[in-house]
Amino acid sequence: MKPPAPPSPRGRGTGTNPKNRFERLEIAPDGDALDADLAERPERRTPTQLLADRSRSIIARNDSPDVGFETSVNPYRGCEHGCSYCYARPFHEYLGFSAGLDFETKILVKPEAPELLRKELMAPSWQPQLVVMSGVTDCYQPAERQLRITRRCLEVLAELRNPTAVITKNRLVTRDIDLLGELALHRAAAVTLSITTLDPELARRMEPRASSPRDRLAAVSELAAAGIPVGVNVAPVIPALTDHELPAILAAAKEAGAGWAKYLIVRLPFAVKDLFQDWLEEHFPERREKVLARLRDLRDGKLNDPRFGKRHTGEGPFADQIRLLYETTCRRLDLPASGPELSADSFRRPGQQLGLFG
Repeated sequence: MKPPAPPSPRGRGTGTNPKNRFERLEIAPDGDALDADLAERPERRTPTQLLADRSRSIIARNDSPDVGFETSVNPYRGCEHGCSYCYARPFHEYLGFSAGLDFETKILVKPEAPELLRKELMAPSWQPQLVVMSGVTDCYQPAERQLRITRRCLEVLAELRNPTAVITKNRLVTRDIDLLGELALHRAAAVTLSITTLDPELARRMEPRASSPRDRLAAVSELAAAGIPVGVNVAPVIPALTDHELPAILAAAKEAGAGWAKYLIVRLPFAVKDLFQDWLEEHFPERREKVLARLRDLRDGKLNDPRFGKRHTGEGPFADQIRLLYETTCRRLDLPASGPELSADSFRRPGQQLGLFG
């Protein structure tokens, strides 16, 4: 029988560091010593470490038909928001870390991201197109407040008028309304706020260092008032835990000024499956089996289905039920399923002369 996972430290989504699937060796601390250490200094295992990532390129490309964009910029690897269900956790294993506590405490930052971005956009080979901030982890996680790497990237995008779409769970995005507004004047900016629940206590447990649901809705209102296209992603929907909130979240989004709304069902790749089950056992033991059973119903008896076209939506009667609830509610609220098409028509490279006819 699997031993129970230790409780999540305060402000963290998990208390464990499962073995990295790419590593042969594993360090297992002495249980008694670890318990004593945590009792004496519970914060010792959980401070956030910011580690420099000296990547020499910054624009990532993907060809996934589920994602909806080709290029993105990720100023941070790992995410201090600590969402228990985050599908990006396994990416940390490529760096030699764990998808568990390491993912939310060992954050790799790319201080040279703005300079790299400018160099790549200024290259003659760059074909102006949408650049998403971010494609994997949140570009407005807590470290951004001091480091301002995302803001500096937006300054580059605004200077060159390259279209960008921001996806975040953090109200900090409103700090950059000036830059987003400048891009919006050229139909080159949109923001999506991810909202999982309206219950502040559930959000605190599930997304411990992300902005509260109230603050995310406030961000929607501020962005909309500034004329910046903004929508909401109800993501992820967790069957038997948050799915009943779907109509209420959509209604709140519409009232706040959202111009569109989407939804995604939770997916649990690799180590995330065990981490999420441990989280359910710690916070909602009475619902654990029902949530897992419903997920298996959506995914042909499994907790994860990696197939394109299915991994975000599931299939079967319960998946159809969620989809119909979403579609019916959006129709009633007159809430489209997608935002405006952004334009690269205003893209410019400062310092380059125009042709004979402009």
